[in-house]
Amino acid sequence: MGKTILLKGASLLDEKAQCIQKQNLYVQDGKIAKILPEKDDSYSIKAQEVLDCSKYYVSPGLANLHTHTAMNIFKGIAEDVTANAWFNEMIWPYESKMTDDDVYVGTLLGIAEMLNNGVTVFADHYFGEEQVLKAVKETGIRGDLAPTIFGTAPEFPERLAKVKEFILAHREDSDRIAFHMGPHSNYTCPAPTLGQMVDAAKELDLPIHLHLSEEEQQVKRSREETGLTPFGVLHEAGGFDCKVLVAHGLWVEEEDLKFLKEDTWFAFCPKTYMKLASGRGGFFEHYKQLNYGFGTDGAASSNTLNPVEQARIFGLLGKYQDGNAAAYKASEIWQHLMKSHDAFSFGSGRLKEGAPADLVIWDLHQLDTFPFYNPISAILYSSSGQNVKYTMVAGEFLKYDGRLKMDVNALVKDAVRLQKELLARGKGKAEVTY
Repeated sequence: MGKTILLKGASLLDEKAQCIQKQNLYVQDGKIAKILPEKDDSYSIKAQEVLDCSKYYVSPGLANLHTHTAMNIFKGIAEDVTANAWFNEMIWPYESKMTDDDVYVGTLLGIAEMLNNGVTVFADHYFGEEQVLKAVKETGIRGDLAPTIFGTAPEFPERLAKVKEFILAHREDSDRIAFHMGPHSNYTCPAPTLGQMVDAAKELDLPIHLHLSEEEQQVKRSREETGLTPFGVLHEAGGFDCKVLVAHGLWVEEEDLKFLKEDTWFAFCPKTYMKLASGRGGFFEHYKQLNYGFGTDGAASSNTLNPVEQARIFGLLGKYQDGNAAAYKASEIWQHLMKSHDAFSFGSGRLKEGAPADLVIWDLHQLDTFPFYNPISAILYSSSGQNVKYTMVAGEFLKYDGRLKMDVNALVKDAVRLQKELLARGKGKAEVTY
């Protein structure tokens, strides 16, 4: 049993962008046990800790709907290059020589950054899943892991078998851990191998997390090789019979919409698309018909792991591209930040009794946000990690009074060591091409 905590006198920012002031929120057994007006002080004597939140705003924690957490070790290593060069000449060659230590420390770095920014749950798509799982367990964050599988890799059959074994061995480990089947993409997973991964997802009753239609050239190449868009390829493989988390989908087309189900989710990562000049795509044309939330992608392409920043860029890009400053309202974008939780199985993302106590406590009396007149717009357009005073997962503070529970100094020392080793090892030969 976790500690009982009373957040006293808080202003609550819920998932519908409503602000309810002067509320007490009581946390027990990792859940929101009671929400009541501040004047009702009956829970103060029950709480092991009473935290004065009269100057703070409390919201559900943030969800990072798509990232490659361990790639924090590559932050800034591939700047000002084309997407082809980014993959083929930089990232994949470096990844081919990654060690378990690289993955573990890189994941810890990413988790620390996410917790600092108020992220309480993330969807990871990467290899080295044993090390990713270890880092998730040690830090206390919620993690949904999709061990990456390349269908074109020579060891594909062995890799798929290993991933299935890994998921079966660990799916009951913790209520803070879940899994997706993780084919990398349709262009690295030809139809026969993609079909095998879809079958494995159905066998294990798993959702699927994969990259689709991230770049225009991927769609063109898919049409040339198969006569189908990437969404069509997944449909032919039976993938949409499962719950699907689409990483990106920037170049989704109107004909793709017929394949989508109520449990198809898009993780939109606009900072990456801007940095790699991925184009406008069809997402902005069709976004109102999609279930979408925000991911950060990996730090090697987006440099930061802050979903609020991605949501901010989405709103600003939308206004700019449409030439309509009244569109993409802050309240609507906030709701989609919160809806990101619905792509997971944890039940988080709600301020209601019985929901997991996965919370952010915001201090908006900081230079970057003060003065403010609307807390939602202050968070969306002005905030940074310094405004996240507390981050709570399952009733446990992982950031307290502005300080992470993790030993950041030791982590940075490890990262400095690995950075030197990574550069000394240099690049290897990638098994796949972009």
